[in-house]
Amino acid sequence: MRRLVYYVATTLDGYIAGPGGGDPSGESYFPLTEDVIGHIAAEYPETLPGPAREAMGISGPGRHFDTVLEGRATYMVGVEAGVADAYPHLRHLVFSASIEADPRTAVEVVKGDPVERVRELKAEPGLDIWLCGGGTLAHALLPEIDRLILKQHRSVIGSGIPLFNGPFAPHMFTPVGTVELPGGVRVLTLDRA
Repeated sequence: MRRLVYYVATTLDGYIAGPGGGDPSGESYFPLTEDVIGHIAAEYPETLPGPAREAMGISGPGRHFDTVLEGRATYMVGVEAGVADAYPHLRHLVFSASIEADPRTAVEVVKGDPVERVRELKAEPGLDIWLCGGGTLAHALLPEIDRLILKQHRSVIGSGIPLFNGPFAPHMFTPVGTVELPGGVRVLTLDRA
């Protein structure tokens, strides 16, 4: 069965974006250094947006994921930057009750229960499913998350969009791997206990 994997950058204090949301990539607390980009390109090239893949000469199918899931706010970061489908190389689902599908793209807008839809996706054949963000969708899908891959930066920002944005709901994960990048980012992999 396919796994749901939450692969995301986070601060030491557990935030995936600043208080205003938006694209945290390249912010001082999430610097996109050569070692971080190199690690992503080597290990998870399918998680790079289409324009970045094209600029880097990366093509072909994903190594780990063939499907990406986003909440509305995360998806809108790309739309506001003029990219209606940031991941055209993946099956792309956006969970939102307030937006409509863009007929120019293959992005599927899911208005119903995210847990039910993810269970359907997990039952289908294919590679793992990448949960890209955001924190509210991650919390809604927490019972279905099988693996966490956290690109933990060495920053503390005090407030912002949390890794999981929702009510108290304990879940346990077991560390299964760590990669220390030269610039100080630690990539932690944890599986559901």
